[in-house]
Amino acid sequence: MQVDVFTDRPLLGNPLAVVIDSEGLSDQQMAAFARWTNLSETTFLLPPTDAAADYLVRIFTPGGELPFAGHPTLGTAHCWLAQGGLPKQPGMIVQQCGVGLVRVKRDGTRLAFAAPPLRRGGPVAPELHAQVLRTLRLPAEEVLDVVLVDNGPHWIAARLKSAEAVLALQPDYRAIGPLELGAIGPYPPGAPQQFEVRAFVPDMGVAEDPVCGSLNAGMALWMMEMGHAGASYVVSQGQVLGRDGRVHVRRDGADTWIGGDVTPLITGAVRL
Repeated sequence: MQVDVFTDRPLLGNPLAVVIDSEGLSDQQMAAFARWTNLSETTFLLPPTDAAADYLVRIFTPGGELPFAGHPTLGTAHCWLAQGGLPKQPGMIVQQCGVGLVRVKRDGTRLAFAAPPLRRGGPVAPELHAQVLRTLRLPAEEVLDVVLVDNGPHWIAARLKSAEAVLALQPDYRAIGPLELGAIGPYPPGAPQQFEVRAFVPDMGVAEDPVCGSLNAGMALWMMEMGHAGASYVVSQGQVLGRDGRVHVRRDGADTWIGGDVTPLITGAVRL
């Protein structure tokens, strides 16, 4: 299947290819198919090896395999359910992936995953901070924070003064190197969404990810902990790329849930 994630309208979110029956495929075949789709991610559904999980998913970009990613988590869960999957726990899907077990649940009409804990957080080293400034082509006074929000993917988050500043970014992809870099900035009070986000990952074979769940998950944990965001907010992402994705973030007790709509577009068969 191919689905559009973080949108309820076709062609405005982040596309995902999902191979439903992946048993027997080699690592090389999975990687080759992900390069061929040329999407930011392609996933492969497999039987779980952990008895607590409902399925195992492997997640590939055109540049390699990821231990976790957000829009593939929601999109894959949607496809698994659409193919008749029944969770072992009523109302809660348990996905096995490179970072371990990730919970996914229905949140109204949407699916939402529980943000994995940060593996690394806090301010980056001075030389890395300087590299981020060079990449974003911004003076130091325009960037409020540069922090690690590593939740499997090694995300670095830059907090800017406004959504307008985020939308205006023209990154230097020669300066970014292997960094996985996100930027976030607030909209004025009263706007239908609270933040604009962009995600730059050229080393993964995708210069800019249209709508990124893992980045938003890492940012949410940090933003809420530091008091930069409330317990519930909406992110807009993808406008610069002609998309209009929406990421719905909500804290519920000890968990922070990252939710979005999933719109199916293509169903078929693939011969490898």
